[in-house]
Amino acid sequence: MKSVQQEVDERSNLTNSNKFELLLFRLGGDANGEHSELFGINVFKIREIVAMPEVTAVAGSPPHMLGVVNLRGQIITVLDLPGIVGVTPKTGLNIMLVTEFARTTQAFAVESVDEIVRLDWSQVLTAEGTAGGKVTSIARVDGDVQNTRLAQVLDVETILRELVPPERDDIDPETIGPKVILKPGSVVLAADDSVVARNLIEKGLEAMGVHFIMTKSGKEAWDRLQSIAEGAKAEGLPITDRVAMVLTDLEMPEMDGFTLTRLIKQDPRFGKIPVVIHSSLSGKTNEDHVKGVGADAYVAKFSAEDLAGTIRAVLGKAASAA
Repeated sequence: MKSVQQEVDERSNLTNSNKFELLLFRLGGDANGEHSELFGINVFKIREIVAMPEVTAVAGSPPHMLGVVNLRGQIITVLDLPGIVGVTPKTGLNIMLVTEFARTTQAFAVESVDEIVRLDWSQVLTAEGTAGGKVTSIARVDGDVQNTRLAQVLDVETILRELVPPERDDIDPETIGPKVILKPGSVVLAADDSVVARNLIEKGLEAMGVHFIMTKSGKEAWDRLQSIAEGAKAEGLPITDRVAMVLTDLEMPEMDGFTLTRLIKQDPRFGKIPVVIHSSLSGKTNEDHVKGVGADAYVAKFSAEDLAGTIRAVLGKAASAA
């Protein structure tokens, strides 16, 4: 039997091996409750799993917001996840997943929880454009084998933003601050698998006057960086004349942000390129992992002002060190 400490250590070390843990759950099926598919969410986003408590309905709530619960003194909004993705639970909403990400706490009602599986990010393929943008990727639960179980990894940030939109969704150039001046021909290379996150990042970088290249995964960003490096070498230029900074999410199909950061920092060609991790995974444990892979900064999603301030500080430090 593994001790609790061994479990904690193993889970903490996942970030060193492009692995993660996925909580598998079911929401329901068609109108008859049949063909119930697997869904998944990163365990790092789960605060706790509890039996469905009594929910207090809130007058004027938007569709699929069940209401609120009082959980150990905290009022938490509960969302009807089967309703959001358009399926019907056969046995009802039995389990509540309490999640913490993007500076918020909320709960999702689901039909049942299956298990926690440990996967390599290479087992996860992008699924952009499916389920109305609510699914970021498909996990091959049993690996690259025939008839593997498939789990849809939900874009919970997009779901939450659609159901509970922020009071302001625009980015005010006045609060972003002054324009950032990069070397001519230099860009920020960004990576994020969420459509909503990419849109917000792009708006923020545009408000800062920063030229950028946007990619959808750590692997795509790494491949793009290699290509840019080859081009810079052919021109007789250092890579820092072409890439001023890398801005990366953590959870991404094929290659996560931890692995991307580690590859960059361990490669002599790229060691001087600053890396900022921009993630909805918050908390001291994740921030410690960020430091462990050598990232220059961490900023939690999503505050355009915080992101702009972090980018400005990191680029300023890199310029003074050059």
